Amino acid sequence: MKKIELLAPAGDLERLKVNLLYGADAVYIGGESFGLRANATNFSFSEMKAGCRFAHALSKKVFLTLNIVFHEEDMKQVETYIQKAVDTGIDAFIVSDPFLISYIKKNYPSVEVHLSTQMSTTNTLAATFFKNQGVDRIVLARELSKEEIKEIIDRTHMDIEVFIHGAMCTCFSGRCTLSNYVTGRDANRGGCAQVCRFAFQTDDETPFTMATKDLNMSLYIPDLIQMGVASLKIEGRMRSLYYLATVVGTYRHMIDSYYEKTLTEEKKEEYQNILNRVANRETSTHYFLKEADQSDQYYTGRQELSNQDYLGLITGYDKKNQCLVLVERNYFEVGDEIEIFTPTGEKYRQIVDHIYNEDMEELEVARHPEEVLKIKFDHPLEEYSMIRIVHRKNQESRG
Repeated sequence: MKKIELLAPAGDLERLKVNLLYGADAVYIGGESFGLRANATNFSFSEMKAGCRFAHALSKKVFLTLNIVFHEEDMKQVETYIQKAVDTGIDAFIVSDPFLISYIKKNYPSVEVHLSTQMSTTNTLAATFFKNQGVDRIVLARELSKEEIKEIIDRTHMDIEVFIHGAMCTCFSGRCTLSNYVTGRDANRGGCAQVCRFAFQTDDETPFTMATKDLNMSLYIPDLIQMGVASLKIEGRMRSLYYLATVVGTYRHMIDSYYEKTLTEEKKEEYQNILNRVANRETSTHYFLKEADQSDQYYTGRQELSNQDYLGLITGYDKKNQCLVLVERNYFEVGDEIEIFTPTGEKYRQIVDHIYNEDMEELEVARHPEEVLKIKFDHPLEEYSMIRIVHRKNQESRG
């Protein structure tokens, strides 16, 4: 059995590296044109080339989004853009415009074409049609049930990619015009303003908000593998390094545990707790088990608090003083219990007994995000290792 692919989002070169180091088999990125996340940093061609070089050295892949709704003015530049992107070494284009399928397959047969979820593929006839056009993989619409996904796989024998984690769109597979009408930003050309999360004024001046809960399919990874899904896709090109490291690392361990036959119910619960901790929104499985309804939405009064678990990114090691060097992200203090975790899965728990600044002056608390600090540790760690809180001093454990 071919092992299922774990596919992660990368909004910039640093996120690409973190995703791959923490266990993604492939990443999808956006360039400076023609992608649906114009507000992400995105990749220049030189960064794209560097990202592909980094991925390929690890025997991993890079997919480039080319999935806006193309207008006539866009067509003048797209062929040159595709040529430059292919030259960087990308492995696949994620497209939604039918013209691009035949154009890429004819001119660049060594590069795969993946049909974007923006095409809203929901049935076997549509999947078969695109298969006959030369599409190598279909990213299914997010509005499908378990039975519908299985039927498409069984009847078409296509490589099928499904979303397993992250934000969901209020409109059908991202085909939204709310952003256009309310802000003048075209969601289908990369300008989504997330209007579905705005606070609207009602007649009695009470704010009203609405939004879909995030997607979390962690409990159903075994089902998706057994169904024959080819790729599991995480959403979030604009998410933090800590979020990506935690989510990608957790799904990596879950997938590996399944194939090693060690994925117990206890482990599944542990992984679910980790994913719930890193999120700032409620989650649901949406259409997978039933028709989505009001229980998969949340409304006025919800809270989306920023995550405070992430304490710092480790950037080096001070051999002389036997200290990890880190860039602080959130408040912590002497006496807190922390967990240090690495891209390869090692975890170390310890009580913070000393905090130092760059000059080795001792501090009682770390209270300035982006400050360079040091804490005692007996050996260096890999690049992009991180620190999170387990138990705050004089408080109940949160781990």
